[in-house]
Amino acid sequence: MNDLVRQHTALSESDLEWLHLLVSEWQLLSDLSFADLVLWVPTLDGTRYVSVAQMRPNTGPTSYQDDMVGHLVPRGRRPLLDAALDEGRIVREGDPEWREEVPVRVESIPVRREGRVLGVIARNTNLLTVRTPSRLELTYLQSASDLAQMIAAGSFPFPGQQVDMDASPRAGDGLIRLDADGIVQYASPNALSAYHRLGLASDLVGQHLGQLTADLAPARGPVDEAIVKLASGYAPREAEVEGNGGVIQLRAIPLKPKGARIGSLVLLRDVTELRRRERELITKDATIREIHHRVKNNLQTVAALLRLQSRRMDSDQGREALNEAVRRVGSIAIVHETLSQNLDERVEFDEIADRVLAMVAEISPGKVNCRRTGRFGILDAEVATPLSMVLTEVLQNALEHAFAPGEQGSVEVSALRGGTREEARLLITVRDDGRGLPEGFDAQRTGNLGLQIVRTLVEGELGGTFDMVPATGRGTKVVLDVPVGPDK
Repeated sequence: MNDLVRQHTALSESDLEWLHLLVSEWQLLSDLSFADLVLWVPTLDGTRYVSVAQMRPNTGPTSYQDDMVGHLVPRGRRPLLDAALDEGRIVREGDPEWREEVPVRVESIPVRREGRVLGVIARNTNLLTVRTPSRLELTYLQSASDLAQMIAAGSFPFPGQQVDMDASPRAGDGLIRLDADGIVQYASPNALSAYHRLGLASDLVGQHLGQLTADLAPARGPVDEAIVKLASGYAPREAEVEGNGGVIQLRAIPLKPKGARIGSLVLLRDVTELRRRERELITKDATIREIHHRVKNNLQTVAALLRLQSRRMDSDQGREALNEAVRRVGSIAIVHETLSQNLDERVEFDEIADRVLAMVAEISPGKVNCRRTGRFGILDAEVATPLSMVLTEVLQNALEHAFAPGEQGSVEVSALRGGTREEARLLITVRDDGRGLPEGFDAQRTGNLGLQIVRTLVEGELGGTFDMVPATGRGTKVVLDVPVGPDK
């Protein structure tokens, strides 16, 4: 709609924002009217109309099988559009049109803002299935007529009340029509069922909806007064009411077709099951985070015990083996600590990589500079856990074997994400400027326990590739290429 309005019309940005506000609301008008809506706006030169938006009803058959957005028609071809635009009134005159052997009643509703008519809504009703309307349908049609008059007068939609059509109740979810005093004149079967869920044992018709809703909801002091005003329809508001184990979502729409409020529409939806599932998910998320927190604590306890044991070892080789185990356990604990703070099983791995770098750097004599370049990005837990261990082993191997005691040097970890959106890959390079690889070294066949762990995790668990080759000039380069799933 933005492109069409800016390309073909003289409307300002504030006018365009008003049209957006209208389009966010007009699914309700379409459903209450059982009709298609097409928004026509006059072009810059005033000789044509351009259709900038379209809506089909959820409550009846459509009149348009094709998409009308972007169509241009000259003035004079559709007299009802001309009359509504020029005279600023709702135009219903004329016989039904025939479209593909289907009779269609066409009406035109001017869209007014601050005294100016911005465009015209063509309301098209498929008459093929016309029958004697029920009380529900009569209420729908009367409410649609009131809303149409408010649009023509510029009092609907309500400024600052843009509605999320996916989250807000719709006419089919439940509808209550109130008079000016807030007394229920009509309640749809779905609306009555929703109030029965709150504990209502009688009918709704004839009752003051605001007071009734406050009585059914649990007492919460000053909130009761707000519930009374909301459910009475005095102002355009949305809220949820909970009582008797049920939860309903309410939306009040004051009806002012001639300026004074003649009543209100209250749309409502029973969201009891939805809220129950949301609470279950919240509980489940909290449980998962608590599990990660406890796993992290247990791993830290294991690391502490290994550290105590290493201090009591007389053998330098045994002490170093236990210290390596402490770092391996610590890298896994870092991942679980990060997961315990998140709502999903995904982590920002750059933070984990920096903490692993700092942890492993503790074993260096203090003259080796460790740094990270590039971004790992967000990874799933099943990738982050083995990858943290791989990074720990590779860095530990570089710091232990690349440099002699007291030798200065540097270790750089670089990360680059690539691949496609459906299958992203992560290329990790760990490079040092140390003494380099011994002659005849084969990373796929030889190596210590740490390299065996790396090969197993990268190739077996992560489904990636691992190689260790001499770096250009001096030192060693470890290259890891692992799939990380789809980018989200």
